[in-house]
Amino acid sequence: MSKILIAEDEPSIRRVLVKILSEENDTYSIEEAEDGAVAIQLIKSIEFDLVLCDIKMPKHDGLEVLEKIKELQPEVPVVMISGHGDLDTAVETMRKGAFDYISKPPDLNRLLTSVRIALDNNQLKVENKKLKRKVSKKYEMIGQSEPIQEIKQMIDKVAPTDARVLITGGNGTGKELVAHWLHEKSERVKKPFIEVNCAAIPSELIESELFGHVKGAFTSANKDRAGKFEAANGGTIFLDEIGDMSLSAQAKVLRALQENKIQRVGSDKDIKVDVRVIAATNKDLKQEIEDKKFREDLYHRLAVILIHVPGLNQRRKDIPLLIEHFAKAVASENGNAVKEFKPDAIEVLKSYDWTGNVRELRNVIERLHILGGETISKDDVELFAAK
Repeated sequence: MSKILIAEDEPSIRRVLVKILSEENDTYSIEEAEDGAVAIQLIKSIEFDLVLCDIKMPKHDGLEVLEKIKELQPEVPVVMISGHGDLDTAVETMRKGAFDYISKPPDLNRLLTSVRIALDNNQLKVENKKLKRKVSKKYEMIGQSEPIQEIKQMIDKVAPTDARVLITGGNGTGKELVAHWLHEKSERVKKPFIEVNCAAIPSELIESELFGHVKGAFTSANKDRAGKFEAANGGTIFLDEIGDMSLSAQAKVLRALQENKIQRVGSDKDIKVDVRVIAATNKDLKQEIEDKKFREDLYHRLAVILIHVPGLNQRRKDIPLLIEHFAKAVASENGNAVKEFKPDAIEVLKSYDWTGNVRELRNVIERLHILGGETISKDDVELFAAK
C-alpha cells in the first residue's frame, strides 16, 4: 500500500485529487493537509511514498514544505502543483528537489503518469536499500564470545583508516567476513571491493590476474586487459590465501604497496593505483619465510594490523547463535519454515570437534534441515551429523 499526502488549501481541488487517485488505485492510503503547517506535521509523523504539494498555501508555502520534506524524508518524491505557473517557479522547485512540476488545472493523464513513475522510482529505491541490507547481512559476524567481540572492536578501530590488514586463521573460520566488514565500515565503502583467491589461480596466471596485461604479452593475450588492482582503484582488494602466491607475484605486490604503482604484464608503463590491501592466509607465514616461500619484506608491509580469527572449537559459546542464524538462512533459501533445534541437539553439536570450523557447521545445519524431522532432535544430530 502506497501512502500519499495531498497538501492543497482548496477543498474542491483536494476532493478531485483524492477521487482520481482512489479510482486509479484503491490501495492508495491518502492523507490530506489544508495548509503547509498541517503538511509538515504529517511529514513528521508518517512515512510517505509520495507527496502532491500546492505551491501557494497559508502558514507555510509549498517551497517551504518541500524543503522540510527533503530534510525529514529526503527520498520521498514530491510533485509540485501550482495555479501560478511560470518557468522560474518550476526551475526553483526542481532545484530544491521536486520530482515533477504540474500547472493548474492539472492535466489528469499527465498527473497520473507522474504519480505512477514517482511511486515506481520510489519502490525501486526501497528495494535497492533492502538489497544492500541483505548484502551486508550476508557477511554478518555472528557471535558474542570474547574472541569475536575483540575482532569486532578491532574492526571498528581499524576500518576507518587505510592501514593494511593481515587476517589469519584456519579454513572455514570466516576470514572473508572480516575483510568484508573492514571494507563496509571504511571510507571506501562506495568503491569496489575486489576479492582474489590466490590459491585458485595458477601461478603462471596470477600476475596477469592481479596486474593485467597488454596485447601480445603471451600467447593468449589477444587484447589489453586490466587487472584486479586497477579494478579495485579507490576501493579495497582482498588477497585471500596470499601464502599461496608465487614469489614473482609477491615482488610485484610489494612494489605496488611501496609505490602505489603497477605495471601490466608485457608493459613498462607505470599505472598509479589507490588501493587498500587486505590479505588473509591459513598458513604460518613466519614459517613460510623460514622456508624461503614468502618474502619477509612483503610480510611486514602487509601485517601492519594483525587479526586472528579463532576456530569454532575456541568459541563454542557462539554455536547456539550460529545454529539459529544458519537455520533461518537455510530455511529462507529453500522457502521452508525455520526448524527449531531442541536443547539436547544443540548440546551435542556444541560437543563436536569442528575441524572445518563455521563452514562445516553451516553444512551440517543444512543437512539436518533437509534430512531431520520438523524439530531437530538429538537423535537427528547423531543420525545425520555424527562426527
